[in-house]
Amino acid sequence: MEKPIIGVMPLWDDEKESIWMLPGYFDGIIGAGGTPIMFPFLKEEKDLQKLVDLCDGILFTGGHDVSPELYGEKPLEGVGSCKMRDDMEKIVLNMAIEKNKPVLGICRGIQFINAALGGTLYQDLPTQLSSKTDHHQTPPYDVPVHSVEIKKDSPLYGCLNTEKIQVNSYHHQAVKDVAPGLQVMATAEDGLVEGLYMPDHRFLWAIQWHPEFSYLKDENSQKIFRAFIDSAKGRS
Repeated sequence: MEKPIIGVMPLWDDEKESIWMLPGYFDGIIGAGGTPIMFPFLKEEKDLQKLVDLCDGILFTGGHDVSPELYGEKPLEGVGSCKMRDDMEKIVLNMAIEKNKPVLGICRGIQFINAALGGTLYQDLPTQLSSKTDHHQTPPYDVPVHSVEIKKDSPLYGCLNTEKIQVNSYHHQAVKDVAPGLQVMATAEDGLVEGLYMPDHRFLWAIQWHPEFSYLKDENSQKIFRAFIDSAKGRS
């Protein structure tokens, strides 16, 4: 069987005005049996449709804040975003859902997917949600800093076969109100949403932590990448 092609959403460097990629996203896909390709920033739907049709799955990566305009709010002071990324990813997400292609969202990915499908976000956790849980760790980023509770009736439990895992964490935005059509599959110690999925989709998972940093050491991170790639192969 040929390796599935996974379209990976690009990261954007404002200072250098360039796209870039953390190797862990690619390496996690490759290690699980997939072939990653990074999308350029495109505006034309017909061009994006060609790329989406080429791919067997789509990975929504971390990076910039999600624009509060997506969920009808004005940005708080210090909240930044990347409009061209929001605009492109919304088109790609809708296409992936329409085509029933496997989707995995990581960090910004869970936030974007939730906002794009009608949910809301905490724009800035330090100012909007009091918590003793460390959601913004310092390096090294492959070290777990808090626990996550996994719902037993969720596909993530079926993948990991455990109700609690330890995860790394590096974010200041997070899911607030869950979008219609999505369900929670994991929460942090303080109740913050850490995992979502779409029950009516072939495979649409989104998680708040960073398996692209921890996959070399953490078996659960490897299992998540494998579940995604197996779905892209048509095995689940």
